[in-house]
Amino acid sequence: MIGEEALFADPVAEFAGQNIGVVIAQTQKYAYMAAKQAVIEYSTENLQPPILTIEDAIERSSFFQTLPFVAPKPVGDYDKGMSEADHKILSAEVKIESQYFFYMEPQVALAIPDEDNCITIYSSTQLPESTQNVVAKCVGIPFHNVRVITRRVGGGFGGKALKSMHVACACAVAALKLQRPVRMYLDRKTDMIMAGGRHPMKVKYSVGFKSNGKITALHLDLGINGGISPDMSPMIAAPVIGSLKKYNWGNLAFDTKVCKTNVSSKSSMRAPGDAQGSFIAEAIIEHVASALSADTNTIRRKNLHDFESLAVFFGDSACEASTYSLVTMFDKLASSPEYQHRAAMVEQFNRSNKWKKRGISCVPVTYEVQLRPTPGKVSIMNDGSIAVEAGGVELGQGLWTKVKQMTAFGLGQLCPDGGESLLDKVRVIQADTLSMIQGGVTGGSTTSETSCEAVRKSCVALVERLKPIKENLEAKTGTVEWSALIAQASMASVNLSAHAYWTPDPTFTSYLNYGAGTSEVPLIQIAR
Repeated sequence: MIGEEALFADPVAEFAGQNIGVVIAQTQKYAYMAAKQAVIEYSTENLQPPILTIEDAIERSSFFQTLPFVAPKPVGDYDKGMSEADHKILSAEVKIESQYFFYMEPQVALAIPDEDNCITIYSSTQLPESTQNVVAKCVGIPFHNVRVITRRVGGGFGGKALKSMHVACACAVAALKLQRPVRMYLDRKTDMIMAGGRHPMKVKYSVGFKSNGKITALHLDLGINGGISPDMSPMIAAPVIGSLKKYNWGNLAFDTKVCKTNVSSKSSMRAPGDAQGSFIAEAIIEHVASALSADTNTIRRKNLHDFESLAVFFGDSACEASTYSLVTMFDKLASSPEYQHRAAMVEQFNRSNKWKKRGISCVPVTYEVQLRPTPGKVSIMNDGSIAVEAGGVELGQGLWTKVKQMTAFGLGQLCPDGGESLLDKVRVIQADTLSMIQGGVTGGSTTSETSCEAVRKSCVALVERLKPIKENLEAKTGTVEWSALIAQASMASVNLSAHAYWTPDPTFTSYLNYGAGTSEVPLIQIAR
């Protein structure tokens, strides 16, 4: 989290839906009944009118500062690119509204006070370590007095990152105050009011392009509604522009403003910034195609990068030319018989129907993955079973399955069957901030691979310790079973636990993923 956010409104409620307080009762039902009895009196005396929209924020210069080290950088010379254009679209607008996360499990936490002014919190969170830190600061105790455990998360999509901390902190405050366990979960309505969701945006763009559809320059005025507190908003402009760069705009310039408004704080939501950036890019491509009366896929294809321009727009993240597969991928999808057949059916349907229409689209995607340091720990029990701890949290993305497979693979060279029999012996343990420190963030579509690499490095350390014992046993008895190897190692006082902290190579901290997809939607035209 960048900056601070109040747990409860005091003395001013800064936005509709802000936490006012918490009611503790024997049951959830009684807590709801008591909360509904609360009467809150508001006064607007001596208060400025609220800032509710991006336009209001710009008019009153209410902004968050974009962090310099994550600020996106322009490409080329916009004025020169516009001078080369045959056609121009000036000051067109795109608006994007917010979205709610709709995870299956709402925000939930259980806080249990312990001796010596300590507390254990079971939290459904993507950020156990950050939750530990924020709770400790909130209640005024050292970090080591707070233990956060996350077994799994019932859907996150970014909404169980910073937004989960409100419930965890409220639980901790109540539990320490009452010195008894407190469990809290939000009903869906309350969750939706508090969650914030995706960042709304308003974009004004000017684009220049040739008669053949090749774009020569693009300028964006990007307004982002961050809500009342910084949350992750000062970092959101970078992925917006990064996603936009999937096309070669020739020359790209922009002015971004992250607006502070009196609405709920907006947060990271599945592909934060990337989803909006891709939408903006496609809106511009569609506009150019419409202006030229050209096929949209032709304009898309015309403005996809070659590797040379990709390297200009993405720098080292572009990696090697052999890894750039987006053009091939898009061509394969757009020319596939299935897509062509569906496109023809859509065209026929639209000719035959006045009020009902269908749309079909073929869209490329570029996603820049940022690698992060991640810990891992592998411990072998005396009976040969294996306990594994990983820096990431299981959200339904299959992290535990991948970590189990990596463990079996990493230790497999010690087994006669190459590790196949080890899969059933591996148990992945829940995230625990006092057992596995520096767990970091689960998000960004990279935690599984970094967790697996940390676990692999732990396995390498164990193999180095166990291999001499295995070789000695093989010299005496031939084939050595896993259980016999571990029993011998335990008797020899070999350390059967290994911890690793994987960090990315400073020369390779990010790379690009590519994709392309098609969607078909029904539309109903209704005049208002």
